[in-house]
Amino acid sequence: MATLQCFRGLQVHGAMVLATELVNWRRYASPRQLMAYLGFVPREHSSGPRERRGSIAKAGNTHCRHVLVQSAWAYRLRPKIGPSLALRQQGQSATVTIHAWKAQQRLYTMYHRLALKRGPQIAVVAVARELIGFLWAVMQTLDGPASPNVSPTAA
Repeated sequence: MATLQCFRGLQVHGAMVLATELVNWRRYASPRQLMAYLGFVPREHSSGPRERRGSIAKAGNTHCRHVLVQSAWAYRLRPKIGPSLALRQQGQSATVTIHAWKAQQRLYTMYHRLALKRGPQIAVVAVARELIGFLWAVMQTLDGPASPNVSPTAA
């Protein structure tokens, strides 16, 4: 859970929802599988050679999707490590904090590029989808059990 909190917008409640709902992050072979489980894939109305893709399917886990969309709003702000985020990142591995910083930079740029073209609500959903990919990658690098670091004393 502490690893998830290294990312901007994910604090105790959001990290707890993701940790309890997704438990074993390694059961997803790719970030796309996780995105599909959470309902962040486009609707499709295809017939024969014609392909039509629509808005997100919303067929997956609603709790996680809600938390991710709410945390994605934090990426509309300029990348920085404030005091509360620095405190949450304290004691975490350098790999995780570097990954979280890359996420801030990339998602900030992505949000502002898409918000100009498509509007802020669509942009934030796209940022949430991309955030899932960053979280999946970090959770794959953890040693030991496939669940987030939850210390026995934290309960």
